[in-house]
Amino acid sequence: MMYWAIPFITGLSLLLTALLRRYALAKSIIDIPNARSSHSLPTPRGGGVAIVVALLAALPLLGWAGLLDSAPLAALFGAGLLVAVIGFMDDHGHIAARWRLLGHFSAAIWALLWMGGLPPLELFGHTLALGWIGHVLAAFYLVWMLNLYNFMDGIDGIASVEAITACLGISLLCWLAAAPQLVWLPLLLAAAVAGFLFWNFPPARIFMGDAGSGFLGVVLGVISLQAAWVSSQLFWAWLILLGVFVVDATFTLARRLVRGDKVYEAHRSHAYQFASRRYGRHLPVTLAVCAINLLWLLPMAAGVVLAGLDGLTGVLVAYAPLVALAVYYRAGSRED
Repeated sequence: MMYWAIPFITGLSLLLTALLRRYALAKSIIDIPNARSSHSLPTPRGGGVAIVVALLAALPLLGWAGLLDSAPLAALFGAGLLVAVIGFMDDHGHIAARWRLLGHFSAAIWALLWMGGLPPLELFGHTLALGWIGHVLAAFYLVWMLNLYNFMDGIDGIASVEAITACLGISLLCWLAAAPQLVWLPLLLAAAVAGFLFWNFPPARIFMGDAGSGFLGVVLGVISLQAAWVSSQLFWAWLILLGVFVVDATFTLARRLVRGDKVYEAHRSHAYQFASRRYGRHLPVTLAVCAINLLWLLPMAAGVVLAGLDGLTGVLVAYAPLVALAVYYRAGSRED
């Protein structure tokens, strides 16, 4: 087993983040607070590249050890690298939204060609095969996952904590469900993010940047589809474990669309952003996300994977209080 890889990947990410911080300070790659920011101090950005390099280094190791098949390895490497390069270029300048979106869909299509698209899913005891419609939906799913992760990476530590808790949770469930082939990839992704979190934990000394957040979003999306080919229940479990980000981002976007806002413009109207301003700090919100993931979403996901709860029912039950929290914290409302 590759237990040695966990401290190696964590240490690699930790060291690379320190080097990236020095690079960002030297090159003045600094996030300057403005009216749309959730932070108040100038902070270097782009540290998420450490997560990218650490995980891409881990993928060949997993393949060499026989813990990752060639198809998901190629899907993750190609899609993740393309999204990270687009994000890196955007961190250093600006890429028009239409070109970013074209790149994102190209990455999604690449991944789906290797993964075989969207597998049949179990709904209320019936198997639903959507064919080419499912593949189109899967492409939009991957693009939405990478963009929502970018949207939700707005306060210190929140994107890192979300990824770590979701990955450790699914690794545990895969191990308990006798699916050991799915344990190591999310486990090493959690290790890569943990090294970065050392520098990003509130108060953050470096931000993730679009390269890291987009990479995390698309990788989590691809891993969830990999799990879906093994078990529908594991796919539903992934959706449950990522529920805080999925609900906040989707609810906020829908409300802004209905109001006629320009959804591609920066804003501070996510529930977590309203909450961080209400409490005056990022730490309580980040810790609350961690608690929700571990104390509510992980047991709900376990109910689907281990106790036979219908997957879609589990998602709806798990999301109900999250929607209530989004309403309570005014997600998508106009900013004061």
